[in-house]
Amino acid sequence: MGIAQLNRDHGIAGQVEFFEGQGGFPFIRVKNAKSSALISVYAGQVLSFQPAGKTDDLMFLSQKAYYQAGKAIKGGIPICWPWFGPDPEEKGRAAHGFVRNRMWDVIETSVTANGDTQVVLGLTDTPETQAIWPHAFILRLEIIVGETLNLVLVTRNTGDQAFSITQAFHTYFSVGDIHQIRVSGLEGRQYLDKADGGQQKMQSGAVTISSEVDRIYLDVLDDIIVHDPALKRRIYIASQGSQTAVVWNPWAKISAEMADLQDDDYLRMLCVETTNAATDRITIQPGSEFRLVANYRIENL
Repeated sequence: MGIAQLNRDHGIAGQVEFFEGQGGFPFIRVKNAKSSALISVYAGQVLSFQPAGKTDDLMFLSQKAYYQAGKAIKGGIPICWPWFGPDPEEKGRAAHGFVRNRMWDVIETSVTANGDTQVVLGLTDTPETQAIWPHAFILRLEIIVGETLNLVLVTRNTGDQAFSITQAFHTYFSVGDIHQIRVSGLEGRQYLDKADGGQQKMQSGAVTISSEVDRIYLDVLDDIIVHDPALKRRIYIASQGSQTAVVWNPWAKISAEMADLQDDDYLRMLCVETTNAATDRITIQPGSEFRLVANYRIENL
């Protein structure tokens, strides 16, 4: 569907506008009295969120990100689905599933009763997806842009057999100085340290970053807070339907090796991901659905 048709069908005067973004992908510009956001229909991916009156974006988006069919966009909130991490069946399929590197459908746009803007994107199974992952599904991403950014990822099993998934909002936050960052809400939690061979360890105190960090935190119960003194803000992450969380920063060596990151981008980004990962595996029965929810709120320090 072309840009003009998308605007006719789903544009909302003064709030929702479709335009041709990088790589020729259809982008959605959302703006209301409370905030603004940028969404790519390709990958079903929020790229930017900025509350009104704030000078800094919530999201990190790489200056070297790929905007090419078949490649993931580095930054914002990629959707990992129906698996998180490496191919769980070791069939050589791409890491993090197959929905972060294909075009989604625009289902609807609307203005809520309190003036927030809602955008709903979706995917359904096709012969191509069935060849990758042999299950029937409807996937919906409900995005609400207001004083906070709220995401709901709804997986519906439309087949006649149960299936299991892992998944994530692989959220890239913009940070002022990684050396000053503290992440609270994970104290006392066990985690799998992927940067140390997957060893299970316990978090003591707040998470700080001084080298590569790649951890899956287990039995996460509380909201997670990213304390960012350099940008004079806290980011509150509230989730539903999730018992695990991932904290990731590639640090200098991996950042330099990644073609879609600048060498020093590790200083300006931190991923804190709302996940169903590791032991937090979700089984969905035929005709049933599962909702993964994340809400992001910024508060001044």
